[in-house]
Amino acid sequence: QEHLAESGGGSVQPGGSLSLSCLASGYFDRPRLMGWFRQAPGTEREGVAKIYTKTGRTYYIDSVKGRFTISLDNTKNTVYLQMDSLKPEDTAMYYCASGFGLSETWVDFDSWGQGTQVTVSS
Repeated sequence: QEHLAESGGGSVQPGGSLSLSCLASGYFDRPRLMGWFRQAPGTEREGVAKIYTKTGRTYYIDSVKGRFTISLDNTKNTVYLQMDSLKPEDTAMYYCASGFGLSETWVDFDSWGQGTQVTVSS
């Protein structure tokens, strides 16, 4: 049974940093993609960052470019999201995700973890 377990959320002041981790377990084949989504109250879930597990190629949405860094340790089956210069608008539930799709869009993901809360507030 595929399982994604996030950790590392919390509360931080604007301008601060947080690091999220996600352990993937139970996969028969390595997912083609790993990524992070987020969902704030009253909004739709949005993709934030993704990494291709074979090539290491990364992609970020514009609002987090230069502030967030996604990375992958295949030996530990763990994906990370380093978040720096956090803003109040980054406040959301963050979800780890995996996928095998080939469309090069966010619909390539089909499994999500339970989520971890990130709150940015003064």
